[in-house]
Amino acid sequence: MHIRFDVPADPDYPGRVAATLGGVRLRRYSYVGAVLAAVGAIGLVVSRGFASGERTSPLWTAILVGGVLSMLYLPWVRWRARRRSGRYAVEGGYDITDDNIMMRSGSESGGIAWDGVAQVKDTPDFWIVYVGRMPATVIPRWLMSAEDAETLRAFMADRGLLRQG
Repeated sequence: MHIRFDVPADPDYPGRVAATLGGVRLRRYSYVGAVLAAVGAIGLVVSRGFASGERTSPLWTAILVGGVLSMLYLPWVRWRARRRSGRYAVEGGYDITDDNIMMRSGSESGGIAWDGVAQVKDTPDFWIVYVGRMPATVIPRWLMSAEDAETLRAFMADRGLLRQG
């Protein structure tokens, strides 16, 4: 297998990558925030029925506000990544073989050996490549030809790497 494709100098591309990778790592804040907000809201409602409710209301309010802020953290990070990434738009490309994934962006390049890849998650726009438990890079499917995308999908499935995101 040898797949090669270019990444145009699109100002939106780095933001999409940052948002995708940030979303993978920061999604737990949304879950924790939802739990905190629910606990805070329930605590506020229940404490109103007790005499000690006035003393505990600030605690439940703080938990509720902390939960809401935690849920808003991921959208805020995505917004900042997209806003700041326009200046990082440079041409690049991918060169994917049976042995590794080589990426180049402007004057820098790097690679990941397939032997070091633990899994690949399938998302609507990208394949997210994990080395260990950490997302290491993304492969943008829409920049590849349909035949190359199917070849790569089959390769990753044969290696047992592909997981639905």
